[in-house]
Amino acid sequence: MATSPPTPGAYASKPDGPGTTLAGRGHQPWRTRLWRFDDMASPYAYIAPFFLIFGAFGLYPLLYTGWIALHRVEMTNLDQSQWVGWDNFAKILQDSEFWTAVFNTFVIGVISTVPQLLVALGLAHLLNYKLRASTFWRTLILTPYATSVATAALVFALVFRADGGLLNWVLHFVGFDNTDWGNGKWTSKIAISVIVIWRWTGYNALIYLAAMQAVPTDLYEAASIDGATRWQQFRKVTIPSLRPTILFTIVISTIGSMQLFGEPLLLQGGTLGSIGGSEHQYETLSIYLFNYGWKLGHLGPAAAVAWAMLVLLLLIALINWVVARFMRKSTV
Repeated sequence: MATSPPTPGAYASKPDGPGTTLAGRGHQPWRTRLWRFDDMASPYAYIAPFFLIFGAFGLYPLLYTGWIALHRVEMTNLDQSQWVGWDNFAKILQDSEFWTAVFNTFVIGVISTVPQLLVALGLAHLLNYKLRASTFWRTLILTPYATSVATAALVFALVFRADGGLLNWVLHFVGFDNTDWGNGKWTSKIAISVIVIWRWTGYNALIYLAAMQAVPTDLYEAASIDGATRWQQFRKVTIPSLRPTILFTIVISTIGSMQLFGEPLLLQGGTLGSIGGSEHQYETLSIYLFNYGWKLGHLGPAAAVAWAMLVLLLLIALINWVVARFMRKSTV
C-alpha cells in the first residue's frame, strides 16, 4: 500500500519524546563548540611553554641589554641610569683593546676549529668501522666533553706552566728550552686552542659518526664495484654526504669560539691580574666584556660589547649561509 510523503513541517510540530529537555537539546552544540575551541587552541597551548621560556630568558635579557647599551649604568649604582645614545658603541669601537679582542677571538677560533673538526672527522671514520667494544671507544672519546671547563682549564694550566709544567718537562728531553706559554703572543693562543680541541673533538666526532651511519651502504657498494679505494670512497662518498653536517658543526664551533670564556679566564690560574694576559695577548671578546662589566663596573659599554658580539655572529652566520648556498649550487 503506497504512502504519501510527509508534508513540510510535519516533524517540526512533533512533540518532544519522554525525557527530552531543553538542556538535553542544547548539550550537543555546547560540546561541539568546546571541541572546536580545543582543536584551535591546543597547538598554541603546546608551543606556549617554549615562547614563555624564550621570552623570559632570551628575548627580555636581549632587549634589556640593548636598553643598558644606550645608557650609562654603573655596577655601584644600578638604580640610576643616564641616556647616552650611541656613545657606548662609539667608545668600544674607538678602543684598540676591543679590536685586539676581536683579533684574538678570530685567531683562536680558527686554530681551534679547523684541527678540531679534521681530527673529529678522522675519528668518526675510524669508529664507523666494525670495531670490538665500539660502545667503549665512543664513550671514551666523549669523556673530555663531559669534563667541566674549570677542571680542564685548571689541569691544562698546570701542563702549560712556565716553571715545572709537564709540557716544558717533556720538551726539555727533546732539546727545547722552557717556554712561557701563558705570556707568549702566539703560545698563549695555542694553549687555549689545545684545551678547546681536547674538549670538543669527541663531541663533533659523534655527530659525524651519526651522519656517517645514515649514509646508504648502496653508495659504498657501487663505489667498491667501480674500483674505488677506501680513501676514494671517503672523499667521493662520505664527505659529500656529510656536507650539511660539516656546515652545522662549523657554525656551532664558530658560535662557541665567539663565546670563549672559561679557558682564557683560567689559563693562568684565574688570577684577576692575568685575565686576558698581561698584554691582552689572549683576551677574547667575552673576557673583554667581563673586564668592562665586572672589573671596571661600567655596564653600558659591556652591554654594547654584547650587542657587538651578536652582530659579529650574525655576519658569520650570513657568510656561512652564502658559502653553503654556493657549495650547494656547485654540486648540482
